[in-house]
Order: sequence, then structure tokens, then C-alpha cells
Amino acid sequence: MPDELMPVSKNGRTAMDVALEAARAAGNILRDKFHSEHEVHFKGRSDIVTDVDLAAENTILELLTGEFPDFSILAEESKPIDGNSPYKWVVDPLDGTRNYAHGIPHFCTIIALAKDDHIIAGLTYDPVREEMFTAIEGQGAFLNNTQIHASETAELSRSLLCCDLGYVDEKAGQAMDMIRSLWPGMYSVRFMGSSGLGLAYAAAGRVDLYFHHSLMPWDVAGGLVLAQEAGAKVVDRQGGPGALFTPSVIVSSPTLVEEFLAKTDGQPWRIQ
Repeated sequence: MPDELMPVSKNGRTAMDVALEAARAAGNILRDKFHSEHEVHFKGRSDIVTDVDLAAENTILELLTGEFPDFSILAEESKPIDGNSPYKWVVDPLDGTRNYAHGIPHFCTIIALAKDDHIIAGLTYDPVREEMFTAIEGQGAFLNNTQIHASETAELSRSLLCCDLGYVDEKAGQAMDMIRSLWPGMYSVRFMGSSGLGLAYAAAGRVDLYFHHSLMPWDVAGGLVLAQEAGAKVVDRQGGPGALFTPSVIVSSPTLVEEFLAKTDGQPWRIQ
């Protein structure tokens, strides 16, 4: 997607430029408050939100709406906003809140832009490592302006798998059963605690394959375009195309996705 087709704000700035500023502003908040006391509220048994999530989201939304007042917004901690435009911002101010609340420095901010629910640009920002993963449709995927590519590992037996358990206990148990069924037919496995970084790491080839069964749109939005522009294939757990409102994802090179699907065929995680 050429730069000239990216929407331009009322002040003449591209959507990606505005998103980058918003992500860095949120990242400053997350980093500055990381070692302080956090006010934690439970949205579910293990689904939490902190005062820092809310502060970071408010900062992001203020910048986005100031530059693009007509765009819709879908953000984790706010009510959806329906604008008079085909464009929609999708925002997760703090992906990896449980890591953050426990003092584990592995979390990120996700901002993506969709047109008619199709993601055309996105970023994932790790403020601790100051790593900015970005992608615009048709232009490749980048980490701090250096192009990245998905893993070239050709066999599952030599692969580092990556996943997260999420908040659906039954599916989490089935995911662990599936991993056990594959073991030792893989190099190793990692639980990330941040789906945003899991998808970004798959796009960058740091992990060979990432999967998850219960994602919200803001969890997957930035990773979708990152992975696709890095040459990865994105499917849901049934093997259909992955998209903004697809709750499950499997992300890797086309070769590894097909082998993973074949070797997990009939597993409850895949079919229930």
C-alpha cells in the first residue's frame, strides 16, 4: 500500500506518524510507572486492568482523535466509538498486563489502523527494549526501520513454538495437551504473556510459530499486518484465514503452518 494512500490527518500527518507518536507517548507512561505501585482491578479471574492501562489509553486516544476526529475507535479499556469514516483505530495500550503488574518487563503497546475492518497498518511497541515493530500493507514489516522476515525453519522438529494460555481455562488445558502430544517433536516452547509480542516475534523470526485460541481484536490487530508483511501465514485454529475478528491464530511460515495443522489434526484444541 503506497504511502500516498495512507490517510492524512487534519494537520497533514500520516496515520503511521500519528500512531508512532501515540505509541511512544504511551510507552513513556508504561516505562515511567513500571516500578511504582499499581492500582489493579479484576475484569475476570485472571484478567486484570491497572491504572497505567487507563492512563496510557487516554493518552493514545487523545492523540488519535485530535488528528483524526472522524475515525472509529476500538480500544480495550474504552467503549467503542463509531465515526463517520471507513477507517478504524484498534488499540491495546498495555498488552501483557499480568507481566507488567508482576514486574516482568515483557509487554507492549499495540496500535493498528483498519479500513472496513481490514488491517492496513499496524505497530507493536516494546518500551522496555525500545523496539518498534511496524508494517504498512504492501511495504514489508520492520523492526526499528530494519526489515524483518518470518522464520525460514522448514521442520516442526527444529522449531521454537510460542503460545499463550489466555483466559479460557478449558482451551488453555487443551493447548497444553496439544503441546504434550507434539513433545519432543519440537525444539522447545515458550509462553510469552503478551500475544502482541508473540505475534511480533513470529514476524521477526525470533520464534518459529505462535498460536493462541482466545484473542480480542486489539490483541491481534498489529500482529496481523506485521506477520503477513513479514511473509508469514496467518490462520485460525481450524485452518481458515486469520482476520481482525478471528479469535484464534496460528502464525508461521506457510510450510510450518501446514505441518503444524497436519500434526495436530483431530486435537480438541483444533476442533472444539
